[in-house]
Amino acid sequence: MKPLILITALIALTSVNALAADIAAGKEKAAVCIACHGANGKAAIPTYPNLAGQHPQYLVDALKQYRDGGRNNPIMVPMAKALTDEDMKNVAAYFASFK
Repeated sequence: MKPLILITALIALTSVNALAADIAAGKEKAAVCIACHGANGKAAIPTYPNLAGQHPQYLVDALKQYRDGGRNNPIMVPMAKALTDEDMKNVAAYFASFK
């Protein structure tokens, strides 16, 4: 029972963290992302990932990995390096807001 309570608490904390993000600010910062990932988070090019509806923490973690060297992609690394942690949370909340 305790593991279930812990998991529920972690999910709730993650959700609260996502709600604290500024979706409008994320939309503004995501302007460059839209070229590849689409205005609604659905990429027009099949080789680019759809971001619509992704879990916000997953998107933040991916962006941090690009910025910090855990993931290497010649397009994404410079994009991620230009973002603060707060920017990443906002962009993630913006794309997570789509279905």
